[in-house]
Amino acid sequence: MKEYSSILLVDDDDTFRERLAKALRKRSLIVSTASSVSDALSLLPKIDPEFAIIDLKMPGADGLELADSLVRQNPEIKIVILTGFGSITTAVRAISIGCINYITKPADVDTILGAFSGSDNQTEIQPPSLAEVEWEHIQRVLEDNSGNITQTAKALGIHRRSLQRKLSTVR
Repeated sequence: MKEYSSILLVDDDDTFRERLAKALRKRSLIVSTASSVSDALSLLPKIDPEFAIIDLKMPGADGLELADSLVRQNPEIKIVILTGFGSITTAVRAISIGCINYITKPADVDTILGAFSGSDNQTEIQPPSLAEVEWEHIQRVLEDNSGNITQTAKALGIHRRSLQRKLSTVR
């Protein structure tokens, strides 16, 4: 990535977005930020990014919808999807849209920039590990049950103590 490349950074986590934007600017990159897909779309008439770093899960439209829109407007744009909710399904969808990489959070600026340096015709996917997929599934079911561990254990078909042990592991 050359100096003064233009990057669109879209993430609903204000702290993460601003820290990443600051780190990118320190590397002489021109960064435009948005906190949602709609904010990013409203920026597009004013900017012409060469690269985009897009969070997958955001309120409203998701990052893949934005990626699809960006690729339709500029097939040359290079897009990396960042996610804390990685799955093979969304990774495959991201690649089919035209994203060049799919990275699970947490990721540092060097890892993210390194995702852009692959060859133009080679797509890299870093699928989540089985443990990460299990953890995400448990978290989603726990959220669906409003944090109730007993109901979540029943929904998952596991013993309550087993669920408590899984939840007590540091992630």
